[in-house]
Amino acid sequence: MEILKAKQKLLNFMSIRSDNADLLKAQYRAFTRQMPMMYFILISSTWALSITHMQSAPIWLTVGIPALFTLGCTLRIGFWWRTRNAEPGPDVAYAALVRTNRLAVGIPIAFTVWSFLLVPYGDAYAQSHVAFYMAITVISCIFCLMYVRSAAFIVTVIVNGAFIVFFITSRQPTFIAIAVNVALVCAGMMSILLTNYRNFERMVIAQQRTEALSNENLLLANIDSLTDLPNRRAFFAHLETEFQRAKAENTRLALGVIDLDGFKPVNDLYGHSAGDKLLIDVSRRLTTSLKASRAFRLGGDEFAIVAPVAPDDTQLLANANAISEWLRAPYHLPEGTVHISASMGIAVFPNLASTLEQLFDRADYALYHAKRTRRGGAVLFDVEHEKQINIEARTEHLLKQANLEDELSVMFQPIVNIDYGQTVGFEALARWHSPVLGCVSPAQFFSIAERAGIVGSLTRPLLKKALVFASEWEKSLRLSFNLSAHDLNTCEGVLSLIGIIESSGFDPWRLDLEITETAFAHDFEQIKLSVEMLRRLGCGISLDDFGTGYSSLTRLHALPLTKIKIDRSFVTDLHKRPASLKIVKSLLTLSRDMGLECVVEGVETPEELAALRGLGGTLVQGYLYSRPLSDKGAAEWCFSAARQAGSPAS
Repeated sequence: MEILKAKQKLLNFMSIRSDNADLLKAQYRAFTRQMPMMYFILISSTWALSITHMQSAPIWLTVGIPALFTLGCTLRIGFWWRTRNAEPGPDVAYAALVRTNRLAVGIPIAFTVWSFLLVPYGDAYAQSHVAFYMAITVISCIFCLMYVRSAAFIVTVIVNGAFIVFFITSRQPTFIAIAVNVALVCAGMMSILLTNYRNFERMVIAQQRTEALSNENLLLANIDSLTDLPNRRAFFAHLETEFQRAKAENTRLALGVIDLDGFKPVNDLYGHSAGDKLLIDVSRRLTTSLKASRAFRLGGDEFAIVAPVAPDDTQLLANANAISEWLRAPYHLPEGTVHISASMGIAVFPNLASTLEQLFDRADYALYHAKRTRRGGAVLFDVEHEKQINIEARTEHLLKQANLEDELSVMFQPIVNIDYGQTVGFEALARWHSPVLGCVSPAQFFSIAERAGIVGSLTRPLLKKALVFASEWEKSLRLSFNLSAHDLNTCEGVLSLIGIIESSGFDPWRLDLEITETAFAHDFEQIKLSVEMLRRLGCGISLDDFGTGYSSLTRLHALPLTKIKIDRSFVTDLHKRPASLKIVKSLLTLSRDMGLECVVEGVETPEELAALRGLGGTLVQGYLYSRPLSDKGAAEWCFSAARQAGSPAS
């Protein structure tokens, strides 16, 4: 058994390793630099020895054989020189090293035999030159062959073995001493060579491990750990590559950005674990539904699709809607069956998007419109969207340059208690009259201000104006004022609002500050902290447009709310739509159960008002009673309402 193990070790030592491709290529690269030098040493040393024997040895021995050696060595130099800059595959490198191993047998034998043939010719000096030639040549070969230990060992054994035996048997003390000396030197050099080879091998393996770790880290840096989809970083790198390719080949490139509708309620109701499972299922559906395209997770519940071979717009939109439909199918989780949808915005290069930044921004803009107008469907960025972007860019520019103190104004819409026919307060509504654009819709300029991050510069002057006018009202009337989530995102922002309220002289207990459910999508803990600060001041907190967002009961209970407002979308034709009737009835019941007041917005017809009375609604506002009024109109309304007991207008 021990003999077999030793034999196997010897075979391994004498063979070329084929199990490590990187080691093979590293050996090959080292060889391409060192082998030409080895053959050059052989040629120069051979001719030097040949010249010293030309007068005493036959010409075939001093010229013929060296010429053949030179031809062979020159061919090998040419081979290694041609491949010095090549990056070989593992098979090519292995074949070259095996060939070197074989030549390590033939070449030393040929040169050794030729050297011994020269020994009988010449005097003692010439014979000493032969010994020197063999010793110095084998040492040179050992150095040059150090990265293929088997070849170096073969050369050493053949040359040194023959050298030592030949010169020891000569019985010349000088030659015997030289033979022993050379044997010891070569043994020492082989020991050093083996150590260097082991270090070389370990270095290559260490580089492999480092590269593998680096590749693994790169993979981790580019893969979303939850869904195994490429992440945001990988998305932008891939999009850049595909964009440059499409630009060079003059082809279409489509980008789709997806946002899940209704994902947050799943997290709120079932917990983050269920949310994670849902995201994994969404990723699987995306992956299986795509062929030539590639899906990415950008973060949270946002995904992207890059389609390098985009069909025409009609087919592209059809494909996108098919994906949205596939994502809309129920998800059966261990916690329960959930239903979500997926809105998608699409942009195409070079159609209306000439740069990488434009492509992404316009897909994102199309997503924004999809969530507003086609929730759960796909919207393709088109010429109308481009016009809207230009309008919004101009509006944003003018908004930033505007004299807001002069250009902004406040209108007031009455809130009426229909049980008593009394006005209980007014909601302040913003108006902007631009010298350039004229009157701009609040829905337009507020959304632009929010996206531009300048909504605070609108809120502050509007709140000041509203408080000044409301200070002239009767003490029983309340003021409702809308806040953006951005107004509550920082402690500085809410402290600024508190400062305005306190300096106005208006009783905070008469002020209702309205926030929308979109605030829940921001930093909820900061929103909660800001709301609690305003509540401690005495302000009421209303949840505006209730029922249109995705707030959960957990979130509702977490905020110190005093009032909810039912969105007008549920009120329009309430008496004709059973579904809306049930929703409003449920919301009114919920508000009563939570001990909250409930204001119903958008009441425009007597039939809607009658339906609300039947459901137990109490507080309403809408065009049935009054359109938004100026500050003077609000004062006149109060005076008239006091006299007429709040009879509704037709």
